[in-house]
Amino acid sequence: MRRTIIKERGPVELKNPVLIEGLPGLGMVGRIATKYLVKKLKAKPFAHLYSPHFPYYVIVNKKGNVRLLRGVFYYWQNSKGRDLMFFTGDSQAQTIEGQYELAAKIIEFAKSKGVNLIVTLGGFRKEVEETPKVYVASTSESLLEEALKADGLKSPSGNPIVGIAGILLGMARFSGIDALCLLGETRGYLPDPKAAKSVLKVLCKILNLEIDLSGLDMEIERAEKLLEKMRQIETKRELYVKRLQREERERTSYIS
Repeated sequence: MRRTIIKERGPVELKNPVLIEGLPGLGMVGRIATKYLVKKLKAKPFAHLYSPHFPYYVIVNKKGNVRLLRGVFYYWQNSKGRDLMFFTGDSQAQTIEGQYELAAKIIEFAKSKGVNLIVTLGGFRKEVEETPKVYVASTSESLLEEALKADGLKSPSGNPIVGIAGILLGMARFSGIDALCLLGETRGYLPDPKAAKSVLKVLCKILNLEIDLSGLDMEIERAEKLLEKMRQIETKRELYVKRLQREERERTSYIS
């Protein structure tokens, strides 16, 4: 495989669809949010994306079968409004060239399905005290205003949006597609369902979706327990280091 390819499983007719992207990234925010929507809406897979820019290993399933890393496109037909397309997957591209190639391929495929709006989801690295805030950036002033009315906050000036969430945003305008990015505050080093829930609240308001988000609460509780354990381990480590330093000072003082 020399280039990124997309293999469709069959023809799909969509009505004025919106593409929502959520690949793994900071705190896995985009992936968690997208996978949750796919599950709740019972969206169906209809295309796979393969790329030589993904990491060089395969995934083994419970039966012992293997597959390449991939991205998956899903669709959901909305009887009350615009249809939705989702794109998530196992990994982001591991090269700069790959990031641009993936973005171009995703946009080309989305445009062939009639997409004129792309929403990318991701994380915004920041220490979070309570409910994570959601920062927004857009290629369109009117779209940005819509996101701000949905409780988003304008992304700080000069803030880089790294990875496919940002590259899609930048490249979409060359294809005449509006694009919006929603970034949930996250520490970034652990999967963060709490940040994903904040992002989904804003997204649902923008798209007029009524989706029960309480299914994330158990994941949030597990994540917070894990974080607390890590804090306790770090506290014990710091106390141990301080004790060693104190003993070293006392030993040095005794010898002198």
